[in-house]
Amino acid sequence: MGVYLNPSSRNFRRSLNSEIYVDKTKLIAFTNHCLNTQQGYISVSRPRRFGKTMAADMLAAYYTMGEDTRELFRGMEIYTDDSFETGLNQYYVIKIDMQSFMTKENSVEDMLARLTRFVMMDLKKQFPEDIFRYFPRSGRPI
Repeated sequence: MGVYLNPSSRNFRRSLNSEIYVDKTKLIAFTNHCLNTQQGYISVSRPRRFGKTMAADMLAAYYTMGEDTRELFRGMEIYTDDSFETGLNQYYVIKIDMQSFMTKENSVEDMLARLTRFVMMDLKKQFPEDIFRYFPRSGRPI
């Protein structure tokens, strides 16, 4: 598992251990329903301090090929949903916290270069020989 590619479920596990956790796994059922359709591009937007990061951590933990997270969802609404098996641990997941990149750079160009560099490092670890078949060389070392 990388930092950005197939991140661990650690952050979602921490959310589950919190006293204020509310089961929002029906979002997974909705997402499963939209996969491979014209509605497949979903924006998870909420007001500030309203659970966007938790939702992203939950979706990443469910879809990631990086680890078996079946037991993590036992007892939640998604576990008994007909679509539970549909996407469980079936996808390469790239999860990026844009805020962490935006606060460390002086320009959008610098932020994008840093983001590209770090994501590409994870991709190169996972696909050491094949990575540039999918991503053209930029001329800059990674």
